Amino acid sequence: MSPNLSFIAAPMVNQSDFPFRRLTARYGATTVYTQMLSPELLIHDQEYLEFHRRDLQFINEKPVSTVVQLCGNNAEEIIEAGRKIQDLCDAIGAKLDLNLGCPQEVARDGHFGAYLLGQKDWPVVENIVSCMAQSFKIPVSTKLRLCQPSSKTVELAERLEASGSSWITLHARTVSSRRRRQGAADLSEIKRLKQSESLTIPVVSNGNVRVFDDLSRNLEYSGADGLMVGETLLGNPCIFSNNILPDPVEISLEYLNICRLYPGVATLKTIQTHIRHFIDFQCARRPWSRKLRAALNACTDLDDIEHLLRVKIQRWRGMSIKSSTDTDSEDEQDFDNGVGNIEDAISWHLSGIDQ
Repeated sequence: MSPNLSFIAAPMVNQSDFPFRRLTARYGATTVYTQMLSPELLIHDQEYLEFHRRDLQFINEKPVSTVVQLCGNNAEEIIEAGRKIQDLCDAIGAKLDLNLGCPQEVARDGHFGAYLLGQKDWPVVENIVSCMAQSFKIPVSTKLRLCQPSSKTVELAERLEASGSSWITLHARTVSSRRRRQGAADLSEIKRLKQSESLTIPVVSNGNVRVFDDLSRNLEYSGADGLMVGETLLGNPCIFSNNILPDPVEISLEYLNICRLYPGVATLKTIQTHIRHFIDFQCARRPWSRKLRAALNACTDLDDIEHLLRVKIQRWRGMSIKSSTDTDSEDEQDFDNGVGNIEDAISWHLSGIDQ
């Protein structure tokens, strides 16, 4: 099926597991990404391959495209790796994506991701995208950051379309391996990309979404065909659907229930990290917040995490203990003893992301 690019859950390292993708799809995500996968490991590490194939075999509750994101600078290796998973991608209407936006040090050291944006590497990138488009049965897309100078980004995007990219996602910041967010994303660059008369494929905007109202503001200003959201989604997986923050314990339990339904596709560490994001997003300034990490790390299975959520965290919040028979409906109480201001909660959470 053709992807609906309206609201996209971004690829995030060790956080784009199937239970989380399914959760975001329940609350408005129309396309969901896997984390960036290593072609080398897909080819040479059977356990790694089997783990990610198992993750891809499940289907979301409603028609939602799943994008498998690959990285690398070797076209032959990327093609061989992609062929090992495209059968599952076809089964769930997935697309393959070449990551040209990753700014992390591992990408710099391996010379892939955003470190292929320099003009001297454009022929390499064009060859990779062209080989992918010709070799796979499913569409190919590209995700990138701003070139330097930024005006060159439009030219690269046009060349990527000519090479076979079906859509482009632009995170409108330049590359920095040590600090990924030096100021706000420059949405005027996305607007410039959309205004290019030579570019005909969809453009997705990535960046500057912290609260629900940012979705419409971003689209209205940039003219983008869709929005991709990353770290804000980790704290509020419901951001695509409404302007109300979910109760942090309720959304944690909902995620945990999905993990129980689909065992073996999210590691315990991944699950613990998701729970910490859900709780910290709204409760980071609570006196008990420092206990949370230690308590989560002490959990050895899902039962331990559920007990922590239903008993300890509820007690710390000064709220009634939640029994396992409680419904999953929204908590009618003031969910966090006064932390209901969305702007304050999100600003506090995001202020420490890059520390």
